[in-house]
Amino acid sequence: MKFSGLAAATAALILSTQVSAQTYTNCDPREQSGCPPDPALGGSANFDFTKGAQKSWTASGKVEYSSSTGAAFTVANSGDSPLITSDFYIMWGHLEVVLQAAPGTGIVSSIVMQSDTLDEIDFEFLGGQDSNVQTNYFGHGDTSQYNREQTIAMSNNQNSFHTYTVDWTANMIVWQVDGKTVRSMTPASANAGQYPQTPMMIKIGIWAGGDPSNPSGTINWAGGTTDYSKGPFTMYCKSVSVIDYSTGKQYVYTSQSGTSDSISAVGGSVDGNMAATASVATDASAATVTSSGGDAPIPWAGTHRETSSWTTPNIWPWVATATASITNDNPSSAHTTSGSDKLTVFTMFFPVYFISTSLVFGFLFPLWR
Repeated sequence: MKFSGLAAATAALILSTQVSAQTYTNCDPREQSGCPPDPALGGSANFDFTKGAQKSWTASGKVEYSSSTGAAFTVANSGDSPLITSDFYIMWGHLEVVLQAAPGTGIVSSIVMQSDTLDEIDFEFLGGQDSNVQTNYFGHGDTSQYNREQTIAMSNNQNSFHTYTVDWTANMIVWQVDGKTVRSMTPASANAGQYPQTPMMIKIGIWAGGDPSNPSGTINWAGGTTDYSKGPFTMYCKSVSVIDYSTGKQYVYTSQSGTSDSISAVGGSVDGNMAATASVATDASAATVTSSGGDAPIPWAGTHRETSSWTTPNIWPWVATATASITNDNPSSAHTTSGSDKLTVFTMFFPVYFISTSLVFGFLFPLWR
């Protein structure tokens, strides 16, 4: 009987270890050492999705391809959130995406550059607003304030393709639409310590911020509750062009500072491809900013779902707090290299609780017989 108790406890230990291991899919180099290197693009590449699925990208959810519209990302039912993620990172660089945003109240189309330390630069489109695009940035996943977003007036983003560009260097970030600069930012004009400066992967996807199961704050930010009977809702991406302004095979964090000077390029050099720097205008004075910052939460969900680091409270208007939790809605994904290893209380203590309970029952049960 003692052997049986030990076997039961051992089985419980194995099971709880497996449960815990599913949680440790992300590695934030600021929080722990030994994170795996980031595979570098180390040059330039063009990806034409009108020719089908492209190498160096991994899809999650259903992504379809056609010769006329490229990659199609569709939300038809609650829970749909198709996404493609680059298998490579860039350390400073230039991104161009030819995209047609999806219509639909509560539907969010996204172009996201994101690092393992949760630095981020993005474009986001709300399906209920065919005449606006949101630009945003984050540093180290800091969502204590939501004053970084700027909404830019632009017409017809849901019925025609436009080219969305981010040019990112150590000195400036420039957002462009169809070759016209709509926003620019320097490290000095960014929130203190929040200038994105670590290697970025690229994510392009769609999700329903207006899903009835979401917190009311998220639904309000997304423009209202999504009515799936009016769908399906589809975003299209024809092509992506990327230039990495650094060279090498991998990017490695040499410290836990989360700053650009902690990044080492294996087999190359950071800034080693600056000769390829695109010529972009930095003056955004012609752009019409329809809103900036405010109390609306920019939720870390949908496109960000496997690296979500903050939970949006179910209240409106929402005032940010410093209460953090980590979720992983897609633990089986092969590409969950970004994010934080901080865990929710449940995730952290469930294995311990399970082991302890199993040990007690495994070893003491014979005494009760």
